[in-house]
Amino acid sequence: LATLTLPTGFAWNAVLLGYLLGSIPFGYVLARLKGVDLRSIGSGNIGATNTGRALGKPLGFLAFFLDFAKGWFPAAFVAGWFLNDSAALTGNLSLAVLAGAAAVAGHVWPIFLGFKGGKAVATGCGVLVALDPTIFVLGGAVFLITAFSTGFVSLASIVMGLSFPVIAWQVMGEEYGSEVPLYCVAFALLVLWRHKDNLKRLMGGLEPRWRGRSKD
Repeated sequence: LATLTLPTGFAWNAVLLGYLLGSIPFGYVLARLKGVDLRSIGSGNIGATNTGRALGKPLGFLAFFLDFAKGWFPAAFVAGWFLNDSAALTGNLSLAVLAGAAAVAGHVWPIFLGFKGGKAVATGCGVLVALDPTIFVLGGAVFLITAFSTGFVSLASIVMGLSFPVIAWQVMGEEYGSEVPLYCVAFALLVLWRHKDNLKRLMGGLEPRWRGRSKD
């Protein structure tokens, strides 16, 4: 299996640009336009869930789409700008993975908000769609099954994240090498860590279901 190859020279700019794009706090910006500070409402998270809670579902969906796009764009296009080949996946898959991972890091630790950001689910899934949508579709099915069978969005996010490495190794490992599965492992661990408070509430029977006023 191919291993993750670090970029050299000018190609590092793709990683930097990915991080800066990921650092744009779309949910926070949408809320500020409405005169609301997301960090003082609900869970205090700047992601789509808390945006929807504070501003309504339409703006929550918009925040999700924008957070999703800022993960997809660096992996799908930005990496290719810094390669001889115009397509990131045929030029250097490792750089596409690293640029996407940098966007996820930017969302979680945004330089524009004192390195206090969201939970990475939407942005990380955007990266996966750029790398291979099959992994996202199969993981998304896991999310929907878990969410509708249990009623917990947080649990569904965790289970989906943990399913990604399994899907990647089984379905994509032979085709692409180890870059995508390694990203999926790192993403799964990050999702698990960022939802540690939700896990505590789930184990304590205190986590609201998705139809309630969740603090996810």
